[in-house]
Amino acid sequence: MLQISYLREHTQEAIQRLAIKNFTDTILLNRILESDNQRRKIQTELDALLAHQNTLAKQVGELMRKGEKAEAEDLKNKSLAMKESVNLLTDQLTAAEYELHNLLVLVPNIPSQKVQPGKTADDNTEVFRNSVRLPELDRKAKPHWELAEKFDIIDFELGNKITGAGFPVYKGKGAKLQRALINFFLDKATAAGYREVQPPVVVNEDSGYGTGQIPDKEGQMYHIGIDNLYLVPTAEVPLTNLYRNSIIKFQELPVKLTAYTPCFRREAGSYGKDVRGLNRLHQFDKVEIVQIQHPDKSYQTLDEMKDYVASLLDELNLPFRIIMLCGGDMSFASALTYDFEVWSGAQHRWLEVSSVSNFESFQSNRMKLRYRDEKNKTQLAHTLNGSALALPRIVAALLENNQSEKAIAVPNVLIPYTGFQMIS
Repeated sequence: MLQISYLREHTQEAIQRLAIKNFTDTILLNRILESDNQRRKIQTELDALLAHQNTLAKQVGELMRKGEKAEAEDLKNKSLAMKESVNLLTDQLTAAEYELHNLLVLVPNIPSQKVQPGKTADDNTEVFRNSVRLPELDRKAKPHWELAEKFDIIDFELGNKITGAGFPVYKGKGAKLQRALINFFLDKATAAGYREVQPPVVVNEDSGYGTGQIPDKEGQMYHIGIDNLYLVPTAEVPLTNLYRNSIIKFQELPVKLTAYTPCFRREAGSYGKDVRGLNRLHQFDKVEIVQIQHPDKSYQTLDEMKDYVASLLDELNLPFRIIMLCGGDMSFASALTYDFEVWSGAQHRWLEVSSVSNFESFQSNRMKLRYRDEKNKTQLAHTLNGSALALPRIVAALLENNQSEKAIAVPNVLIPYTGFQMIS
């Protein structure tokens, strides 16, 4: 959620930057400013009335000490008469703050100055491509869903029988490959200074609100109606919310967290060849990294997180590229996002496997996540997160790019985790 002080003091700048995200609802922004003006007017009136009450109370005390009881009683009655006005203004202030809050949550985050205009993924900018050559596969090369069936490592039909489409069953060496990737990613994260956490995989509405999924993406989340809980779409939600309503000492920054969780997304409306096999699932495994950082260092941290994710893909020997998202393809809460895409040899297409984002103070303002600075003042921290990594499309690329007619080679860095070199 944007800070109202920013919108009030930099209105034209906010309008121009939000237009990069294709947000042009100036009527809403004007309503927010009008609501803020009304709120501040009520606050001023209430403060003045409370100050007058406080002055009267002091005068009553002085008169009583002087023994002037009649005069003291008269002032006391005047003070009591103001109580009804104080209560009325207090109720009006509460209503005004509620209205302002409900309007502010409809406005997306301001994009970074680096973000370019655009409407769709076609307008994104490739900013890096690693040096791993694209695999030169035989014409008989199979897509991963055929490889999964051939080597009996992932069963999509069995998952459909048990639950429905988008819930695969991993078997044998397929299950071990999943576990190997999870352990590899967690070990790399902890070696890089991230503290491992095992959070709940269901969260309450406050947590979804804190990281910006609610009220923006609740339609994509699995909702447990009877308990009003949500299955996590990413570990970012519980990890960041560990520090909701917290004040961190500046010496403790950055806070670095990592977690493995299954993730759940409804992916409503997804269909066609691009969602076959592991390309788009309703349940998938992911290792997430999250940082809470000083505002002056958050963009340096974003670059460090980007380099860290790149190092994982390099170790897996996967061809990848990094994309800077344009305004129209960014999430509601992000200020700047880099997507990582790996090359899928048999499908001849790039597959997204990670997003690394800086949310600046957007999430922390929602969840009141603050740090105490060198002058002992509380300030909003910056939050960042990244997939490091999402497994399904990593597995798809590994299977397709490393296939031969009789086997699939396992990357060298994973052999200590799998205990085997080949899937055959």
